[in-house]
Amino acid sequence: MIDREHELPITKQAQALDISRGSVYYLPWPVPERDLTIMRRLDQMHMDYPFADTVMLSGLLNGEGFAIGRKHVGTLMKKMGISAHYRKPNTSKPEPGHKIFPYLLRSLEVERANQAGHGLRLYPAGQRLCLSRFAYWTGTRRVLSWRLSITMDTSFCIEAVQEAVEKHESPDIFNTDSKCGSVSLPSLRPARLSQQAT
Repeated sequence: MIDREHELPITKQAQALDISRGSVYYLPWPVPERDLTIMRRLDQMHMDYPFADTVMLSGLLNGEGFAIGRKHVGTLMKKMGISAHYRKPNTSKPEPGHKIFPYLLRSLEVERANQAGHGLRLYPAGQRLCLSRFAYWTGTRRVLSWRLSITMDTSFCIEAVQEAVEKHESPDIFNTDSKCGSVSLPSLRPARLSQQAT
């Protein structure tokens, strides 16, 4: 389409065709032989370990003598159209038919103890577990009970709430955060949580 011998400059031709001028001058760059070798090995490893992510695959490749980082492995995997297969928490989609309750604490001033309680479910980043905690919104906002689980069912969340209500008074308002996503919890360890709960 682009005529390099035409009196109209290539810039104007590209503009008239509504294409990028850089694409006119671009010359395809062949994939290096080393990357092709790594991609063939990645394909074999992906068939053997479909759950392996970039960190695991780069470790396996380094063990076989390839000096490669996880970011380069990720780039090659994206180019090949493969990714690690494992069940990821899908917390953004509400269950069909579930009622969505209004947020009662938006304009409420919490001024006294046991006025409002808050339940929260967290997914520590990089971990395949779920932390449920229950706290009262008092001046300290201390954690009154917590549970850790490797499943996403609701039983351990209910246990945390029941324990808090048995040990302390029931709050006037109980609030849950349904929009919590993946949160990094480097400072919240079970030992520290248990100290706060007592």
